[in-house]
Amino acid sequence: MSDTAAAPRTLRPPLGLAVLWIVAGVFAGATSFLLYLEYIGQLTGAAPIVSCQLSVVVTCGPNLLSPGGNLLGFSNSILGMVLFLGPVYAGVSALAAPGGMRRWYWRVFGVFVLGGFALVHFFAYRSVFEYGSLCPWCMTVWLATIPLFWFTAGWTLREGVWGGGSGIRRAGAVVYSWALVATVLDYALIAVLAQVRLDVIGSLL
Repeated sequence: MSDTAAAPRTLRPPLGLAVLWIVAGVFAGATSFLLYLEYIGQLTGAAPIVSCQLSVVVTCGPNLLSPGGNLLGFSNSILGMVLFLGPVYAGVSALAAPGGMRRWYWRVFGVFVLGGFALVHFFAYRSVFEYGSLCPWCMTVWLATIPLFWFTAGWTLREGVWGGGSGIRRAGAVVYSWALVATVLDYALIAVLAQVRLDVIGSLL
């Protein structure tokens, strides 16, 4: 019998992972709301609740008003406020369902998280190499999304959500075990590229 066939039909993530989903979703969703308020302020000239203008480089304006900041014709912050309910819902579902959820549920969630991870790096690339600025609220969303991806990817691979044999599960276990390190390295890569390209530290001094 194959590993996939022998695996249970439902899966429940560890408590810590479910809590991470909820915290990351709430944190990023709240930040998206602040980003939306900043966006409105940029359009109307109103003072934001908390200003995100720290220097000529670390500021929200160029990103918020750019085509990349309005991918669907409206502020990406609106998407964030809606879509970051997804991790919250997944975490609550994991805690509320004693027997866990079916594989298709976790596959959909995994694809959802992968999409967010890809968008974060797309936005980071454009911020650094095209707009020449870093949006503090945007970076806060990146801080939440990157670990969300690494831990979720590791867990889904380890538990056979995507199928495959024992080799894939072992690889998933490694990814899950090293997810925190992968997150820090991911942060570091973006930070180094931003510093080399934009001299972020120099702009703050």
